Parts: sequence; structure tokens; C-alpha cells
Amino acid sequence: MSVFFKAYHRQAQPEVYPGGLAHSVHLAYSLDGENYEPLHKNYGIVFEKGDISADNRILPRGVKEPRLLRLEDGAFGVCGVRTLEDGQPDEAYAGKLLLWRTEDFITFRRMEPVAAEALERYAPAPELAVEDDALAGKAITHWLPLRPLCPELPKTLRVRNEAELEGVCATARYSDGSTAPKKLHWQKNGQDLSRPGTYRLTAQVGEKPLPFPLAEGYGDPVLLKWEGKWHFIATNDNLDDVGLYIRQADTVEELFREGVEEHLILPLDPARHLIQTFWAPEFHLIGGELYILFAVGPEKWGPQCHMMKLKKGCSLIREDSWEDPVRVLKKDGTPLTEDAITLDMTFIPAESGSYVVWSYREHIMTPMDSGSMLYIATIDEREPWRLTSDPVLLTRPLYGWENVDGTINNEGPYCFLKDGTVYLTYSGGSANAYTYALGLLTADARADLLDIASWHKRIAPVLTYYSVEGQYGPGHNSFYRSDDGDLMIAFHGETGLREHLRCDGIRRVHFRADGRPDFELSAQQDLPEEYRQAEVEVVITGE
Repeated sequence: MSVFFKAYHRQAQPEVYPGGLAHSVHLAYSLDGENYEPLHKNYGIVFEKGDISADNRILPRGVKEPRLLRLEDGAFGVCGVRTLEDGQPDEAYAGKLLLWRTEDFITFRRMEPVAAEALERYAPAPELAVEDDALAGKAITHWLPLRPLCPELPKTLRVRNEAELEGVCATARYSDGSTAPKKLHWQKNGQDLSRPGTYRLTAQVGEKPLPFPLAEGYGDPVLLKWEGKWHFIATNDNLDDVGLYIRQADTVEELFREGVEEHLILPLDPARHLIQTFWAPEFHLIGGELYILFAVGPEKWGPQCHMMKLKKGCSLIREDSWEDPVRVLKKDGTPLTEDAITLDMTFIPAESGSYVVWSYREHIMTPMDSGSMLYIATIDEREPWRLTSDPVLLTRPLYGWENVDGTINNEGPYCFLKDGTVYLTYSGGSANAYTYALGLLTADARADLLDIASWHKRIAPVLTYYSVEGQYGPGHNSFYRSDDGDLMIAFHGETGLREHLRCDGIRRVHFRADGRPDFELSAQQDLPEEYRQAEVEVVITGE
């Protein structure tokens, strides 16, 4: 039986689905060739790169009228008409078509543009029948949202003693064949479990999901567990992004309770030229020392990357616990820049070395705006504020979802490492609007990360306002491990399509059956409400 794929672009809708998103390749599938279901929630999958002008500006480009074709070697092609930002054909490509090659409808490799007549023998068309059910099934599974299945819960549990209950987990199951452990949090209701016997216990399955929004008026959230306490730091929009504040609590949930105290650790200070844009603070353990990496600006607007170190044996929440902030320097001891802005610095502890990544931008708020771009360099962990290599350009916002409605962004990088791979997320679009979205770069943790060939940049974003209902513009994230050991993503977003107040959210990062991270699981997808409580017969043997 054949599976049918359809390629199409969408009509641009200002302030709903703008041209940077609409003028891309969208895909849908059908089992009968008539009734189609969009993939990727009807959000673009293949985007064209913009051009870079002679004066270093990005000229947005798109693709319309996409068609599918089968190549001679059995692979597939996607072709389409290259467009300008407004959707009109790019006359520089008159008579040519853009072409992407794919073996699986999951990854797409851009080829050189080809003459339209050269593709006529392949009969490109909006729809294509694929006879390989396994290939089509994998593609459909890849682009469709996960569905939760009934979890595996123990009905009867035999343990030697009460302590063995602490490591017991249920297993959540999902439509792609992946699973996730869910720790059982026992509610003993006063029962004495110190003696052998049979007990009927209730358990909360997994950690309690956190609501969205958690905190209103905060961007770029970061969480850290330090010396048994949880800490939260972020850009404080409620105070016009002036000052760095830390919250401290016994649990993550308590960090976001109404009235929780915020401890000022770095105030506005004219004497030290710490005046404005206290942006994107991040906790990082570097060389065994705890640092906060952040941006701050002097009297004249212009944020720059800084670091400050926690004094040994001191509390995070006291102002006098931190050394004076220092500006990040190039390897020759000069500032990262004299006439541009730098911000959003993060740390990558890879197997091949220690790196920092940051966002850099020239001529902001002028017609010559370069857009923000990510750079990477090595550091010595003993002096992390000074680069040990020249900066290397890692990525620019060339895709339509990164450069949309005049917002030209690659910013907010943050990484985690898993199974020998560096996963580096970053954000594109507008930082306080619905277009904000999360991109993903990956590399082998053993590779030279200064070699751009070591990195793979995903064409489509991995988290958007189409991902989870009621969460708009999700981006500028961080990662942390929960008390249950789950990898969690913290991000900011808005509560409505036309809202601009940044609010924070947190949820679990799931790993699909093919190993890739999924950042889009809502609480209900992760574990439906009806499965969050379990009753278990527990037999304590006393053996």
C-alpha cells in the first residue's frame, strides 16, 4: 500500500503566520491520496537560506510552489521557486528551481539550484506516492506529535524493606515506541512500613507537572541545585532588566510561589559602570568554581559579556559572596568587541575541550544591522573570562523562522551532553513575541568544535508557538536535572499571540525511540492526568 506525501507553502498572515514562516516547504501525508493530514503541526519543515549582502546584511529569502519528485537513485527531491521576503519570485533565479535531496523525508540536503527544464523528466508534482511503507512510517512518526500510551504500573510489588520503595519506577510509553521512567512518590498516610506485611499504598507517578506561566515578567530562566537548595535566576523585565536577583527554595515548585523572596546579588552601580541590560544570567561550574555568565551595559547603551565568580564557601544569595564582574576578553587581552554588542554567553564542557558560545551583533537598530549571530571559542577553565582561541562564526539567522518580521536573531545558546553528543539549543525570531522559536545544533563531543564541519544545524526549529497550546514564543532556554533525574527544559514565552510579557515555563525533555530529544511534550502528552496517581499492593518481606 502506498503512502502519499504532499508539499505546499502557506499564505502569509501578518501577526499570525508571517512570510518568513509561510514561504517554506510544508508537508502533509495521506493513506488514500485524498485526505491529507499536515505534518509538523502545519509549520514549515524546509526553509531556504537568505543571502548575505556585500555590506554584511542578511537578505531574507523563501520558497513557494514546492513539488516532490523521485530521483534516479531512489532518493527523493523537493524543488520550488525561490522568493524574496515579500513572496515575489527572486528574479536572480529566473528559470531555476531550488532543490533539496532527501532519503527519508526527515533530513533534507540543499543541492545547487537547477534549470527548471532539467527537472521536467522527473515530473515533479505537489503529491508523490511512496511505496516503502517503513520509510513513510518513520517520516510520519518523526513529524507527528507523540501520543502517550497506557503506562506500565506495578499492581503488586515485593520489596525486602521500606528503603527499597524509593527506587521504584513506572514506565511511561509513547506512540513511537519510546519509554520514560516515572519515579513513584509514595503517600504512606501514616502507615508503619518498618514491619513485614502487605500494604495498600497510593503513589504519585512522576514529578508533579508545573503550570505555565510560572513567573511573569522574567526572561531567560536558569535553575541550579546548589548545596541542597534550588536557585532561580533570570532577566528581570519587571525591573527594566536592572540588577541580578536570585530566588532560593527547597523545591523547584517553591521557587515560583507567590511572595518568594528575591535576593539582590548585583545592583545598579555607576562606580563600576553597571547601569543597564542585566541580561541572561547563567550559572556555570567551570574549573570547579561557580560563575554567573551574563551581559551588562554602561551609561551608553551596549550590553557586553561579563562573568563573576562565587567566593569560596559563600552563599549564592548574598551580594558580598560574589567577586566583581569582569568583562570577557579575547586571547590578546582586548574586549570581545569595541563597537558591537555581545550577550548570552554560555559554556560547553565537551570531551574535546572547554568552549564558550555567545551572541554578537553589529549596527543594531540601524539599516546596516548584521543581525545577531553565534560565535564559539575555547577557554582555559582556570581563567574562563579570557579566550584561548580566535572567535569562530557558528551560525547566522539565515532561515525564515530565524529572521522573521524584521527580527534577525541567533541568540540564547545553551547545551546539554548525552551519549557523546553536544546538543546546543539557541533561539531565533523575536525574544518577546510569538515568533520566538528554538533551533538545534549538534556535534560529536570529541570533535573540534571550532571546526564548523563538526556541527549539524537543523533546518526547522524544534520548539515553536505551534508546539504546545497556550505557549507562544517559547525560547531562550536552559537545562537542568530534576530531583527525579529527568532532564528538564526551562524557557520563557508568552500567554497569547499578541502578548509581550515574558513568562517562564518548565517541562521534561523526552528522548524518542530514535534517540533525538523532543522538547514539545505538554504535561498531558508526557503523562495524562488519569495516570498520575497509582494504587499498588506492596508486600514487605523483611528478608
